[in-house]
Amino acid sequence: MVRDVPDSDWKRFRELRERALELFCKRIFAELEPLVQNEARTYHERYLDVVHLLKQRDRDLARAFDDPRRSHMIEQLAAMRASGLVEAGELELFTASTRTAVEAFAKGPH
Repeated sequence: MVRDVPDSDWKRFRELRERALELFCKRIFAELEPLVQNEARTYHERYLDVVHLLKQRDRDLARAFDDPRRSHMIEQLAAMRASGLVEAGELELFTASTRTAVEAFAKGPH
């Protein structure tokens, strides 16, 4: 879905994307710690738990961060917002047309 993205929104997106990516990865490490330290499970079970979580999070990461292009920006912003990586106030920094498109994408079928 190609949209005209104002330069100002594209610049904000790139800056926000970097911060959101760091937050996403930080959250993953926080999720991994209890899995790794769970002494009630064998090392092999813990390993399988870690692999399972990483596979799930890799799909989430791809949806929100892979191949950042203007044509993907709205969908990626919506994915970041849905994951709690972007606050409503941060979206206010974008133009009204971008905010409307992100909201519409978040609500509609993809």
